[in-house]
Amino acid sequence: MTPPTLKQSVGTKFTRIYSYGAARGDLIVPNEDLIGPIDSSDEWIRQRTGIITRTRASRNIGATELATAASLEAIEKSGVAASDIDLIIVATVSNTLVTPSIAAVVSDRVGINPAAAYDSNAACAGFSYAVTQADALIRSGAAHYALVIGAEKLSEFVDPTDRSISFLLGDGAGAVVIGPSETPGIGAAVWGSDGSKADAVSMNRTLTDSRLDGAEWPTLRQDGPTVFRWAVWEMAKVARQALEAAGIQASDLAAFVPHQANMRIIDELAKQLKLPDSVIIARDIETTGNTSAASIPLATHRLLQEHPELSGGLALQIGFGAGLVFGAQVVVLP
Repeated sequence: MTPPTLKQSVGTKFTRIYSYGAARGDLIVPNEDLIGPIDSSDEWIRQRTGIITRTRASRNIGATELATAASLEAIEKSGVAASDIDLIIVATVSNTLVTPSIAAVVSDRVGINPAAAYDSNAACAGFSYAVTQADALIRSGAAHYALVIGAEKLSEFVDPTDRSISFLLGDGAGAVVIGPSETPGIGAAVWGSDGSKADAVSMNRTLTDSRLDGAEWPTLRQDGPTVFRWAVWEMAKVARQALEAAGIQASDLAAFVPHQANMRIIDELAKQLKLPDSVIIARDIETTGNTSAASIPLATHRLLQEHPELSGGLALQIGFGAGLVFGAQVVVLP
């Protein structure tokens, strides 16, 4: 007997980003507040990172609250009813609960129950990964509209005496609504990892270590020179591959939105890509800091506020960080 043929869902041919929402930490933390424990100076931090201030969240505001606020703005601006969104993906490394996911909690808070909801940990490439997943799931028919969020409260994992990363980190969340499109709005992804360099950005101890040994809460550490060299040389190649995958040239871009890791990395990537002066480069790190998975949507949200003429233009976004992982694609700005 011939088994029955399974019915499979079929989705839309193309997708696009409909809107952006953002929420930054409520506290503005200048370099002067951080230099004592690391025996440094405002000038040293500015020269090495380009950061003047960073936003951090008060004790009662977590990554979930930031994600909720960013999502409400994105949904309101999208023109899509919350009840029509059936997928939510949160890119994060800073959920202090192993379970439940931030996504499940946020889905209820913003009124999109019973959407499929999960968290994704791809560090600073997390937003790019989540956009790639949402695009594929909508085009497959597994979802119709998606809410994608990058949300971090990295100040929860800061050792104020650590000179390698503590002064870089900020708190915030950025969200987008993704849905069907008549024309291509999200380019092919170029993504991957290099686990041989996993120790370059990592926690200094596991949760198990802390529980068994009575040690302090785990905090983030990085090998700055290793990360810098990898980001500058390898990510320029990935960015070029993303342009090629999208079938465009650097001169076709309206904006370049790299992960806001370090101003020197941003400048060097722009130089290697030979971006023309017409391409606006996101430099949100100056006043927000490095917010890992939240940095690309936060930086894009600010660009669209400051340069509304970018609407409808092409933006190259690229995330890279702990893992080491990377993800890039060209998107049409809403």
